[in-house]
Amino acid sequence: MSTFRSLFKHIATAIALAIMFCAPVLAQEADLQDESALLERLAVADRDEAIHLDRQLQTLWAKSGSPSMDLLLKRGRDALEVDDVRAAIEHLTALTDHAPDFAEGWHARSAAFFEAELYGPAMADLERALSLNPNNYNAIFGLGAMLEVFGDKKRAHAAYSRVLAIHPYHEQVTKAVERLQPYVEGEAL
Repeated sequence: MSTFRSLFKHIATAIALAIMFCAPVLAQEADLQDESALLERLAVADRDEAIHLDRQLQTLWAKSGSPSMDLLLKRGRDALEVDDVRAAIEHLTALTDHAPDFAEGWHARSAAFFEAELYGPAMADLERALSLNPNNYNAIFGLGAMLEVFGDKKRAHAAYSRVLAIHPYHEQVTKAVERLQPYVEGEAL
């Protein structure tokens, strides 16, 4: 009987140690589904951690809660990848029709409209995407890019600066801010 108790103590101790060492990892994994926690970490992350957090946020934002809607998003994005803008718009329109509260559907369709040079619908979709998810820094980047195309460099710079406040290592935005800086601050004489 004492051998059983001794073995039980060792097993209980091993389980307690495993829980003690795994608890922080499990808590960190649980945070991967918490958008606000991921965004807070992203704002202060170093470059390597920012890459990881960006992937987690993109994965989180791409989940509609419906496998069918996720498939429409994938098909729309895949069509954009091969420059089949018409098919992308069709898939993404079906997505926004069936999942009007899914921000990433609107964001993706705005990109398709932008590729088709349909700037009015692209801007309207970005507005909808940002009303549903105001922290989607890629949608804010898209807004900045459109404002820049329209020649509104100051507002484009403001949008890009907003992205950097959320995601300080967004490479495309860093370059855009540097490019537009002279238009905002004026050129030195």
